[in-house]
Amino acid sequence: MKIGLNLSFAVKRWLEPKFLSSMIRNDLETRYIQFTWDLLDPWWPSRQRDKIAREWSQAFKKEGLILTGTFGGLASYTYPQLMAPTAEQRKISLDFFKRAIDMSAAMESSSIGTPLGGMTHNDAYDEKRREEIYSVVLDLVRKLAAYAKKKGLEKIIIEPTPLFTEFPNDPKNSLKLMQDLNGTTDVPVRLLVDWGHAILEPFLKEQADMENWLNKCQPYIDSFHLQQTDGLLDRHWGFTHDGKLNIDSIRYVIEKYNLNDLIQYVEIIYPFEETDENVYDDIRKTMRMLQNSLGEGGY
Repeated sequence: MKIGLNLSFAVKRWLEPKFLSSMIRNDLETRYIQFTWDLLDPWWPSRQRDKIAREWSQAFKKEGLILTGTFGGLASYTYPQLMAPTAEQRKISLDFFKRAIDMSAAMESSSIGTPLGGMTHNDAYDEKRREEIYSVVLDLVRKLAAYAKKKGLEKIIIEPTPLFTEFPNDPKNSLKLMQDLNGTTDVPVRLLVDWGHAILEPFLKEQADMENWLNKCQPYIDSFHLQQTDGLLDRHWGFTHDGKLNIDSIRYVIEKYNLNDLIQYVEIIYPFEETDENVYDDIRKTMRMLQNSLGEGGY
């Protein structure tokens, strides 16, 4: 199994490209990395932003790391993005994602990934309005895919999130989104399924099982986010923490569905107030545990 790492753990802590790259290679023994926009804001002035993006790319290469893509983080997720209530706001979001594509191209990344956004309560609970926004979002994703191809990217990855005000949010509507987009975009659009989202019981109820997602969506799944969780909230704990997932249950699913070639990106989000020492210790233990028991044995 390929164990990768989303760089969310480093936010507000390790911000120097060379230092973090060395840590990932030597201490976390990881090769595949997914860059988070929380470390570099797509809205920053493009000339200065892209210079920093190239510094990250060069640092990764020097350590032999493989940057497989960039991904939206906490900051971009807080905004309504492509599901905003007004056309003006959705246009701003489209521009934001285009800037993320520009930044990713400067980093020599082949893809971007993100949740699509979130609706206001009134839109989400109005069936007609919800359908209208869905149709608008399809068109906006197609525009993003055309821009991604122009900039040399190979794919766009969408992350389902377990909220009614967002889509896709369950296996059924994730499959519908993929089918509606399939063959209509200039680059492929695929899913990244987060283990913690996939087993969130209060929202998904009887569907809260990774096998349900795979049975419906496997042909469209590009990769996964891997986190420890209790199935009640989206915890993003390290695997030093007790939770619903364990090594055996993860291995069972991976082997049953022949997922060894798809990357499982560990995505741990620590409280900002947690000490750097505790974060370092937890992410190091988590990565070594997963690499040694499920992965390729480290770097």
